[in-house]
Amino acid sequence: MRREVKKGRPAPARGPAKSPKKETSWGHVANWYHEHVSESGDTYHEKVIKPNLLRVLGDVQGKLILDVACGQGFFSRALAAKGARVTGVDIAPELIAIARQLGPADISYIAASASRMPLPDSSFNAALCVLALQNIKDLSGALAQVAHLLKKDGSFVIVLNHPCFRIPRHSEWGFDPDASVQFRRIDRYLSESSYAIQMHPGKNPDVTTLSYHRPLQLYMKELAKHGFVLAGLEEWISHRVSEKGPRAGAEDRARKEFPLFLMLNARKQ
Repeated sequence: MRREVKKGRPAPARGPAKSPKKETSWGHVANWYHEHVSESGDTYHEKVIKPNLLRVLGDVQGKLILDVACGQGFFSRALAAKGARVTGVDIAPELIAIARQLGPADISYIAASASRMPLPDSSFNAALCVLALQNIKDLSGALAQVAHLLKKDGSFVIVLNHPCFRIPRHSEWGFDPDASVQFRRIDRYLSESSYAIQMHPGKNPDVTTLSYHRPLQLYMKELAKHGFVLAGLEEWISHRVSEKGPRAGAEDRARKEFPLFLMLNARKQ
């Protein structure tokens, strides 16, 4: 029996889709992540990334867009609300289940690895991967897969925790009381590394997820290797403001000088 395919949406690849391997550590924190993204609307997702992402992607009305490592579908829903036809993929079935519950029904969600997405080649106008590429072990495999799925000249918008300033265990804030300056200490950058990140420090330190630090040049080399050219680069700062206090001015100045996020807009040749 032939599978029914919704009109205007890419058909699934032929052959049975294999169950994703347990390559992620995010499934067991799915509920926490959903609550974190949804809380009060005063999140980086809502205040910083979403408006900038929609601006960079431009008019998405009627376009086929792939949301790689979509989590519980926060950005998939934002794009669908602008008229895009969205397919969201995440390796954690728990997150995909939440995304499907939240709807809307016209967003297609698939539980699969970023390096093995069961979708037809050259079928998407654009793709995005927000705050997730840094958590994917097989970077090269994920980029190769996105390259196959994008149409020629399709854009791949990547948002990362800024790899130059936010290095797990090797970067932190410091304060010089004599100069009344808050600074960023970086003691390791060019070396690749991986770390288990505590999701609930102090509350439940055993709950962790994996994150991979890679220098910016590695992302550039891997994108070029898989046929992408860099079409845009932006650095996005925090929207937060410190409460009144002796260090508030220094903290606010530092937020404007050390960006939280790096956006890379790569185009498939």
